[in-house]
Amino acid sequence: MEMKMSVLSILFLVFFFQLSSLGVSQLDSCNSNLNLNSDAVPFNTTSLRCNPVWGAHGFILRYAQSGPSLWSFVLSAPDPNSYVAMGFSNNGQMIGSSAIVGWILTNGTAVVKQYLLKAKTESQVLPDQGDLPLINGSTVIISQSSRLYIIFQLNTVQPLSNVIYSMGPSNVVPLSNGILSKHQDKVSTRLDFVTGQSSMNAPYTTLRRSHGILNMVGWGILMPIGAIFARYFKEWDPYWFYAHVFIQAVGFGLGLSGAIIGFSLEDKLSVNVDTHKALGILILAFGCLQLTAFLVRPDKGSKIRKYWNWYHGCVGRALIGIAIGNVFYGISLGGEGKSWNIGYGVVLGCCVLLALALEVRMHLRKK
Repeated sequence: MEMKMSVLSILFLVFFFQLSSLGVSQLDSCNSNLNLNSDAVPFNTTSLRCNPVWGAHGFILRYAQSGPSLWSFVLSAPDPNSYVAMGFSNNGQMIGSSAIVGWILTNGTAVVKQYLLKAKTESQVLPDQGDLPLINGSTVIISQSSRLYIIFQLNTVQPLSNVIYSMGPSNVVPLSNGILSKHQDKVSTRLDFVTGQSSMNAPYTTLRRSHGILNMVGWGILMPIGAIFARYFKEWDPYWFYAHVFIQAVGFGLGLSGAIIGFSLEDKLSVNVDTHKALGILILAFGCLQLTAFLVRPDKGSKIRKYWNWYHGCVGRALIGIAIGNVFYGISLGGEGKSWNIGYGVVLGCCVLLALALEVRMHLRKK
């Protein structure tokens, strides 16, 4: 029995160390030396500056100024069984940029091309075109330890500081004609080639924050406040009704403006926010339903008024609940951090406390 246990222990340890070594071989970091098992690298890689440029997907960029007008680059990324790309842009946007894109075909053939990104459609991402001053014979792609290494050199005094990274959809290798499928993810960064500092670009910051503030105030704050007036202040008739209608109308107007800005942002940024967008459309649809219900509101003495009240209340509660969730989700997507979550949470908490106090007051008055 002890012999069997010893054998099993040894087998387990061997398996563990093999698994560990496999995991390590698939990793790359700036704390380790670059050791490419290939003679195809056209320059010395020992003195390259190293920078983890896209932590979410393990992208690492190594570069150096190798001469007065010569820059050498090695981009390292996990192999998605698709393409990996690095682009240079004048304004931080993909449209108008030029990129180096590389992948490994299913037969093991390595492909690396320059592309010109004229528009968002696949047909306008043009292979073998672009403005990058590539050194002839310097573009190489190497597959090693489940990572891709794109290697190239530029003949320029100073590369563009707006650098874009992207990766293709998993397990979708481009065809031999070089037509690329839409990326599964991308990021726009700004790289200071002197200090080596890399930071995320946040284009259209004012527009993004306007979208967030309008939706937060319109759907996520004014709508709950308007509902509070409708439920707890009916003894002040008809002033509660005027206040309710006014607050909800302002909230609808702000929310509609925020939604319009959101559609514009999606087009400008070319980002995947399908869930956030779907929830926003649902909220807008509920808002339109509430507006329609107000216009066809039956008289108080009508037999169907109670059904109208039930419908109006249910749709309103659903709108408010979804809106609150989507506001927090939008803050997360925008990467605005804890301050926005805390600020909105405090306002929302005050509304909840006020509603609870008024709810207790209403029940006490009924008794």
